[in-house]
This record gives sequence, structure tokens and C-alpha cells, in this order.
Amino acid sequence: MRPLQISPETAIKLAEALNVPLERLMHMPQHILLQKMMELAKEEDQPGKEAENKE
Repeated sequence: MRPLQISPETAIKLAEALNVPLERLMHMPQHILLQKMMELAKEEDQPGKEAENKE
């Protein structure tokens, strides 16, 4: 399996956001990475919806 074709800056930001080591991220299968990114996006959207409901 070849490493992901993403920029070093993107890889560092993703590794920090997903809380995984950079080396593990670079060798992560693409479909797993996309799934984790979708989960992260859902987590970021939830606090925004709660704030809207409170106002």
C-alpha cells in the first residue's frame, strides 16, 4: 500500500485532529481516513447546532 498523496501540512493537521501518529495516518487506508474525517466533521457540527437551539 502506498502512502496517501497529501501535503505535509495537511498530514500534520489531520494527525493532530484525529489524534493519531503521523506515520500511522500516512499509511492509513483511504476509506478509513475518509470515515474518520466524516466522524470528525459530525462532531464539529453538533456543538454548533446546540448553540443555535439555546439562542
